[in-house]
Amino acid sequence: MLRSRIRVAAALAVAALVLAACGGSDDNTSSGGSSASPAEIKVFAAASLTAAFTKIGEDFTAANGTKVTLNFAGSQALATQIQQAAPADVFASADITNMDKVKDLAGPPQIFASNQLQIVVEKGNPKGVKGLDDLANPDLKVVLAAPDVPVGKYSQQALEKAGVTVKPVSQEQDVKAVVSKVSLGEADAGIVYTTDVTAGGDKVEGVDIPEDQNVVATYPIATVKASKAPDQAQAFMDYVLSDQGQQVLKSYGFGPPPTS
Repeated sequence: MLRSRIRVAAALAVAALVLAACGGSDDNTSSGGSSASPAEIKVFAAASLTAAFTKIGEDFTAANGTKVTLNFAGSQALATQIQQAAPADVFASADITNMDKVKDLAGPPQIFASNQLQIVVEKGNPKGVKGLDDLANPDLKVVLAAPDVPVGKYSQQALEKAGVTVKPVSQEQDVKAVVSKVSLGEADAGIVYTTDVTAGGDKVEGVDIPEDQNVVATYPIATVKASKAPDQAQAFMDYVLSDQGQQVLKSYGFGPPPTS
């Protein structure tokens, strides 16, 4: 009888140790979830940043081990997604207006790049477009971005400076769609960023817009307050602003942040 009781007590002791170990393991797992670096961040970036941010994302992952998932679209669409609580860690806009739309949902923004406008035409410029004045020709099929898209807003400002009225055949939701319409021959010309003419490849070319008619596009970046990886989000933002990030942006045709 005594031996039986000793065996039961020993078995209970072993069971208690096993349960304690399991409980300890659970605690470590839950605490480890908060202390371990998240393996991924989601970056919402203006469509015009596609090539540059793809490269920056790859470089950041290589340097920090954090995977970067990129969501490219018109800044106005991205701002709406963030307002609707879409999971995002960083927002890079092509204008201040759309960044201001999420000012209560994001940290303090910083300007990280600039851009300018060009007229995009088919390779060889078959319609002989020389400037903004030519876009008023009713025989010319012109495509612009919609007014709420940053490049659409900038395009309208440039046209107003030039005193030109254009009736576009379509208004697109991001700058890439404007370039695509021209490269596919669905439009004769459009107004885009200089960086997008370069990214458009050998099917398109650019016609310069004079400085007195051009508009400087300003790009702000900020972390999103609802981020589940705030440290990594800030690290990505810092990387974009760093010398390494700025060199990548420069290599894709972006200018430095405006000085004024």
